[in-house]
Formats: sequence, C-alpha cells, structure tokens
Amino acid sequence: MKRVDRLYALMQRLKDGHLHTAEAMAQDLGVSVRTIYRDMDTLAASGVPVEGARGSGYTARAMITLPPLNLTQTELEALHIGLAAVGAGDTPDLAEAAQALSDKIDAVLPEDVDTPTGRFGFATYPFAEPAHGFRHMPAFRKAIRARQKLRLTLEDDTMLHVVRPLHLDYWGRIWTCVVWDETAESFATFRIDRVQDLTPLPGLFVDEVGKRLKDFHALQS
Repeated sequence: MKRVDRLYALMQRLKDGHLHTAEAMAQDLGVSVRTIYRDMDTLAASGVPVEGARGSGYTARAMITLPPLNLTQTELEALHIGLAAVGAGDTPDLAEAAQALSDKIDAVLPEDVDTPTGRFGFATYPFAEPAHGFRHMPAFRKAIRARQKLRLTLEDDTMLHVVRPLHLDYWGRIWTCVVWDETAESFATFRIDRVQDLTPLPGLFVDEVGKRLKDFHALQS
C-alpha cells in the first residue's frame, strides 16, 4: 500500500469520532506502531484535526469557525482551494501573498481547548499538491446535481467504472466522492485526485433502494 493511500485510510478511520489506538491501526494496516506515530504527525501537519497522543489513541474532528465569521463548509473549502492553488503556483509574489493570508487567518483563530491547531495552513507532504484533480470538480458537482452517470478511470486501476455520483466530501485537503459503482455493484469512495479520466454519460439515474446516499450512510452507522 502506498503511503498516501495508507494516510487516506487512516483519515477515513479517524472520521468516525472514536478513539483508535496506534497498535490496532498498525495491525490492521500491516505496519509498525512507529509508522503509525509518524503518519499521525504527518496528518496533523497536513491540517487534519488529529487529537490524541502516543499511548492513549487518536481521533479527529473538524472545526470550521473563524471569528468574527461563521463559515459554511463550502466557504471554508473555497478558501482552502484558492490559497492552496495560488500557493502552489509559479508566481512568487502571489504565492507569498497566499502564505501571508493563510498566516493571518491562523492568527485570528480562537485560542481555546476546542480549537485544533494548524487547521487552516498549507498542506505538507504527501498532500502538497492540492490542485491535482481540481479540473474534475465541476463535472462531479454538475453530475451530482443532474443525477448524471459518469464513466471514469482511476490511477493504478485499468478498470472502467460507471458510477452514480452521490456526494462530495472534503477532509484534510483531500476531496472524495461517494458513488454507487455500477461496475462493482457496490458503494465506493473515490479520491478525486486519483481520477485520471472522466466522461459524463447521457444516461441519468433515479433513486433506487440500496443505491442511495442514505443507504450508504446506513451501512456506515
């Protein structure tokens, strides 16, 4: 398993809000406990709101409030995307300005026990290229609104997937899409940055029991 895939798997696990020990995660993923400790440090540096410590376990929770503004999830995502894209560009003055703006936003975050530190700043390795895959975002959003099927190929996967896109999610600077994968006849969660090619299909889909977003959520509960 690639490190970026392992980190994504850890992020998915931490999202449930429960406490997970490094020992249990290491056993499930087939790596050492020391590797899990390093992964937790990397996730925290990348902006994932990891809480916990070595020996006690880890969890994560999101926080999207910036005083004096209460931001919606979409508004915060727009700030992350914009600053990340500009900061990764090849225009030095704009990249410097994006970093300065990120620092200013960090500076006005409330200082209390409920606010995770480092929530907003630029991502670090291995999520240091947040602009990768952004070109597919409009197609995914449009397809979800129109209930339009998509045909796509993924990195390191030669199979063509015909999917029903159901929901976009944003976590730790990685975009994912929950889909009903008609090829595999099961739910799946694809990372947008792994999509190599995407084609909207003429066929639309309607809700079917067992293939809806609420059915996916029911399976996760």
